Amino acid sequence: MGTLFTVSDYFGSLVFDDRVMKAHLSADVYHTLKKTIDEGAKLDIGVANAVADAMKDWAVSKGATHYTHWFQPLTGITAEKHDSFISGSPDGGVIMEFSGKELIKGEPDASSFPSGGLRATFEARGYTAWDPTSYAFIKGKTLCIPTAFCSYDGNALDKKTPLLRSMEALNRQALRVLKLFGNEDVKCVRPSVGPEQEYFLITKEMYEKRPDLRFTGRTLFGAKPPKGQEMDDHYFGAIKPAVAAFMEDLNEELWKLGIPAKTEHNEVAPAQHELAPIYETVNIATDHNQLTMEMMQKVAARHGLVCLLHEKPFAGVNGSGKHNNWSLSTDTGKNLLSPGDTPYENAQFLLFLCAVIKAVDDYQDLLRIAVATAGNDHRLGANEAPPAVVSIFLGDELSAVLKAIETDTPYEGAKKTRVKLGVDVLPKFNRDNTDRNRTSPFAFTGNKFEFRMLGSSNSIACTNIMLNSAVAESLKIYADRLEGAEDFEQALHEMIKKTIKDHKHIIFNGNGYDESWTDVATKERGLLNYRTTPDCMPHLLDKKNVDMLMSHKVYTEAELKSRCDIMLENYCKAVVIEANTMVGMARTQIAPAIERYAADVAKSAGFKKSLDPDISCGYEAGLVKRLSKLTDEIAAKTDELEDALLSLHDAGDIIRESEMIRDEVLPVMSELRLPCDEAERLTEKSYWPFPTYADILFSVN
Repeated sequence: MGTLFTVSDYFGSLVFDDRVMKAHLSADVYHTLKKTIDEGAKLDIGVANAVADAMKDWAVSKGATHYTHWFQPLTGITAEKHDSFISGSPDGGVIMEFSGKELIKGEPDASSFPSGGLRATFEARGYTAWDPTSYAFIKGKTLCIPTAFCSYDGNALDKKTPLLRSMEALNRQALRVLKLFGNEDVKCVRPSVGPEQEYFLITKEMYEKRPDLRFTGRTLFGAKPPKGQEMDDHYFGAIKPAVAAFMEDLNEELWKLGIPAKTEHNEVAPAQHELAPIYETVNIATDHNQLTMEMMQKVAARHGLVCLLHEKPFAGVNGSGKHNNWSLSTDTGKNLLSPGDTPYENAQFLLFLCAVIKAVDDYQDLLRIAVATAGNDHRLGANEAPPAVVSIFLGDELSAVLKAIETDTPYEGAKKTRVKLGVDVLPKFNRDNTDRNRTSPFAFTGNKFEFRMLGSSNSIACTNIMLNSAVAESLKIYADRLEGAEDFEQALHEMIKKTIKDHKHIIFNGNGYDESWTDVATKERGLLNYRTTPDCMPHLLDKKNVDMLMSHKVYTEAELKSRCDIMLENYCKAVVIEANTMVGMARTQIAPAIERYAADVAKSAGFKKSLDPDISCGYEAGLVKRLSKLTDEIAAKTDELEDALLSLHDAGDIIRESEMIRDEVLPVMSELRLPCDEAERLTEKSYWPFPTYADILFSVN
């Protein structure tokens, strides 16, 4: 009988983690490296050489032949350039080498990565810098070293660099506040995240037959199938054998990489599923989520499947999101969004809670910008996703506590006592004091906030950069005021009270799907409603946003301008690819298929008429007439879409081009889809040029 291996035997087996470092590094080198990881101390080249040598030996022992600086450029995916460990030896053979210099810094060609004007096209040099806070890992036969990516002149060209900066800003301000409460033992505050990942699985056979899926990641045409998600029978339902085999294989691959995949289940839509990991420090969680998406697609291919990560791959059923569960923790193990057992702990919790409320209200535009993509625009506001209006759900009990503080009235809870600093109230505050609000974009769920607006293909870096930075700003304002206060307790109480009064309009515990909510939110509460990427993205450069992000050294002004341009360019390119794909499919596949079927129906009617001149052939005549009309509509709308695409050449700048796409291109795309989908319902199935929704959504068994 063979040896049975448990998950604990191989979890993290492909990661150069703390266990491996202890085993392969000398005590002095290990402690120096840990100081760099934990406190940001500068790494000596001698230590780097020792780490590089140990890392190489370990990787080679695992079968690795190459190494790469693994980074996250502004493309939304990861990038890597592989170099082998081999070097020539005098005797004509090779030796395996890897130096500290090679570990710390790389020089990939940066010319083809998006830069938003941060460098000229002919200025190709870019630098990657090792991030020792995220463990190196082996993928295939390559040692992957997580790195930051910057231009020759030091501007960040990636998502990791500003994320690390935002974490440092948040740490700096949180420590100031904690010291006011006497927490002298806390040395570090880190945001933690658990990103729930939704996705679709379809067969590779179906995928290959759909040009729209292959080129854009979503279906641009497709009539509603007879059955969708109406019966609510897929959510948490029994997992099909093919899907279960995929999930089992995926878990093993993720666990080897030290990714703590925890929960898996069927989601609401047919063929839709979800994976949720255990919480990790946001930098590592971001790296792991990028790896998770990559491994999902690789493992799916092994099983003859395709993993779709687009936010809205199918119309008429739920799209896919990524729920960003965010909290704050100290190096001493304290969750700062968890109420404590003493008045001071309660007051501290309330202050950090208020800091988040203030941050989300003051920078609701930045949170919307952080999730803005062409794909997510289709999802936000639909019935499976929160609206584009940002609001906060706190639940009835916590809302009542805040109201009592604001109004200086007794809290009608366990004890009728005037609330000051949380005395006698929050020790009895239940973690799960109310039902979850799935319609809320930003919901408090006991000891964390769940931000539900991210799209399934989004990097979680962007959201957490903005959230970390905005909360850091709130905490800075609090610390500046409280550090000089004569009466700390009174100043604290007044500050919490003022925050509640100034920002209560963003707290909404009701149904975010209610059609009246958007009007109430915007007209009565003054909240923002940026429905599309072109609506929100230019506001990244609003003075208040630039000033805040620059003051915490998260971005430079040039980096912010580059992000605005890149995100709008990505939006425009994505929609133009979709529009061109629609034109091609409508012209070369859909219209010819309808014409062939109509011609055969007419031929059949003629044959019947030849057998009996008195037969009316009314059905055939009506069908041919309707199909002919639809063909004319398709041809006209296809021409109109082509004209709209041509007009983009006159836009002049990227903001105007994105607005033209929003106002002129996307409406015509929707209009072109209507006759095509109606024709699908009328055309005999064998004539239709690609698989239908019914075929695709129920293809995996």
